[in-house]
Amino acid sequence: MTASEATRRSNLIEGSVVYPIGSRVNDRGRLEVGGCDVVEVTREFGTPAYIYAEDDLRARAQAYLAAFRGRIDDFEVVYASKAAPFTAAYRVFEQEGLSVDVASGGELHMAVRAGFDPARIHMHGNNKSDAELRQAVDAGVGHVICDSLAEIERLDAYCAEAGRVQPVLIRVTPGVKADTHTYIQTGQLDSKFGLGLADGLAALGVEAVLAAPNLRLVGLHAHVGSQIFELEPYVRAIEALAELADPEWCRLLNVGGGLGIAYTEADEPPSIETYVGVKVRGIERVFDPVPRIVVEPGRSLVGNAGVTAYTVGTVKEIPEVRTYVAVDGGMSDNMRPMLYGSRYEAIIADRADQAPETTVTIAGMHCESSDVIVRDAILDAPRPGDVLVTPSTGAYGYAMASNYNAVPRPPVVFCRAGDARVVVRRETYEDLTARDE
Repeated sequence: MTASEATRRSNLIEGSVVYPIGSRVNDRGRLEVGGCDVVEVTREFGTPAYIYAEDDLRARAQAYLAAFRGRIDDFEVVYASKAAPFTAAYRVFEQEGLSVDVASGGELHMAVRAGFDPARIHMHGNNKSDAELRQAVDAGVGHVICDSLAEIERLDAYCAEAGRVQPVLIRVTPGVKADTHTYIQTGQLDSKFGLGLADGLAALGVEAVLAAPNLRLVGLHAHVGSQIFELEPYVRAIEALAELADPEWCRLLNVGGGLGIAYTEADEPPSIETYVGVKVRGIERVFDPVPRIVVEPGRSLVGNAGVTAYTVGTVKEIPEVRTYVAVDGGMSDNMRPMLYGSRYEAIIADRADQAPETTVTIAGMHCESSDVIVRDAILDAPRPGDVLVTPSTGAYGYAMASNYNAVPRPPVVFCRAGDARVVVRRETYEDLTARDE
């Protein structure tokens, strides 16, 4: 490859929408993330490994805050922590001034342990257990988002026992169907989440909270789905909420998260600035007075900040059919291709400056034919021992990781200004049996 072609390849990485901010091809022709040579990172910490550019996480948090500050005074940006629930991520977003959304007792425990003021915690869940409701009340969380009539009754009873008046929001299913994968649509009437507008349950929920002596209704919540590129469903959801809201008690309007990210170079999601603008304008148009505007980004904070690094093992060429490139991970560290048919890019980190010319299918190492990470990826000819990287895996890779085939889960590595540090260690074989009797 000529020098000009190598430069062009380097520029594509630096201007990419799928790699972490600041990624580049270094002088050795290797992929660099957060100032760290990815090949060197894997030599130190092994593969598979989740590698994050810490400055990318911080920059996206700051972008959300700046987008709101330019438009309105009363707002709250809440990290939807299910996207990447590990302590270092919680700490980054706490330091950047975000609040946090938790959807289980475990996420609540992690958020508190990471240093979040409980007043900045929003407790979600469509089937909160008795123990989780008590945990939330005892911790003094700022808001509980009530998801059913039965939950309202139970929460009121626990608050009476604790001598606490709990601020709550009603989760509303507004009857809005977003254009995204059916598994991550949440705003339509036929949903396991929330209380419906069309069937009158949301109105009954409002009445129940207003009548509960130990609960204080402060607002409404709606979330229409995830990985959304079209913003019009948000406007329709806001309009639907306005029909139920009363200025007497609606001081917060949580319009969820859901902003999509680029998983491939062909993806063109809206910017954070555009996304925030649509929500603010939509609320200002139909609410008077305007309540505090709350959003819950998760994927759009962490997704593009992380990559997953693997080592290439077997390269199997089936003449006239396909070339399989097997790596030392797969569905145990990234379930999304199997669960949603998600598409990713890939690159050989050792030769990131080389033009890709070989079409391959990147397969995982698990005993499932469906364990395929990327079909028809175009790479520089892979060789056993190469470091292969899939970008845009910062969201839901770690969160959904499993021990299928008794494979220890990968470490999480933060890279910043050329320094790489482990923030979640790799599991060991001993970890796999640590809880066995």
